[in-house]
Amino acid sequence: MKLLKLIPDDTNIDFLRWRLPFAFVSALLVLASWGLVLTQGLNLGVDFVGGQMIRVTFTQTSAAPVAQLREEVAKLGYGEPIIQQFGKPNEVSIRMHLPEGAERDAGLSDAMNRKIVSSIQQQHPGVRLDGVDSVSGKVSGELFKTGMQALLAAAVAISIYIWLRFEWQFGVGALLSLVHDVSLTLGLFAVTQMEFDLNIVAALLTLIGYSLNDTIVVYDRIRENLKKYRRMPMPELLNLSVNETLSRTIVTSLSVLITLLALLLFGPNVIFGFTAAITLGIFVGTYSSIYMAAPILIWLKVNAQSFVPTESEIDRQERLARERS
Repeated sequence: MKLLKLIPDDTNIDFLRWRLPFAFVSALLVLASWGLVLTQGLNLGVDFVGGQMIRVTFTQTSAAPVAQLREEVAKLGYGEPIIQQFGKPNEVSIRMHLPEGAERDAGLSDAMNRKIVSSIQQQHPGVRLDGVDSVSGKVSGELFKTGMQALLAAAVAISIYIWLRFEWQFGVGALLSLVHDVSLTLGLFAVTQMEFDLNIVAALLTLIGYSLNDTIVVYDRIRENLKKYRRMPMPELLNLSVNETLSRTIVTSLSVLITLLALLLFGPNVIFGFTAAITLGIFVGTYSSIYMAAPILIWLKVNAQSFVPTESEIDRQERLARERS
């Protein structure tokens, strides 16, 4: 029985032929993403802006009336609540922004919690209060700052690692690819205004790791081929390397996407943003490994001599002495 091959062994796609148009499109998308982030902003969750989270269970029903509950809480005058299933279908979390002045007077938050819980218990007899969590604005600001620092530190550390393992050009290429992937994912959240919380920061860190893994596979093959085909033109060598790793790239991406698709369609709402971020990241990460990480090496002047050790003056004299003897 022959094994199924998604990508034939003799695949020879001229990816580098379209490097300039794709580079233009990528630059345009990155600029558009950051433009949306700066103008529309991100819909920061309670983790980053502070607020209250009330967890309740509807013991009399098998599923919580989320839409009805959202309308009832919104009528109380504390703003639009964020209500999501939390565990079982009859368990929900109600997240509210801190009321104005709550930083100075903690009693305002307590009054809001009591009013919301009392209203829910009146409208839905038998509801059980599971807990109330509070995140102050100061703590949430620190969480946002440290979350962004974690993203930056991960990207820089990864680039340094690739620089040390390969050449500095590879580190720059990997860093630009990661900036591209993270920027487009942030653009998605700016456009859709899905909640951006600590779960999404975790998704971005996961995306950085996945994109790096794919990029290193391509870069490793490029390095091998640079040593093997010293006279091959750089665009042809990059095409050869990408095609040789294409089967692995496609199979890995499809395997992950199958799982993510199931989570998008049937998974709980509480991880929808996390799943959506990684799903988009798989697409842009695979794209950037081919059309960003590889072509950048041409513009950074990588060639067959990049991995040839530089001969010092002492080594040259010793070599000439051996040749004369």
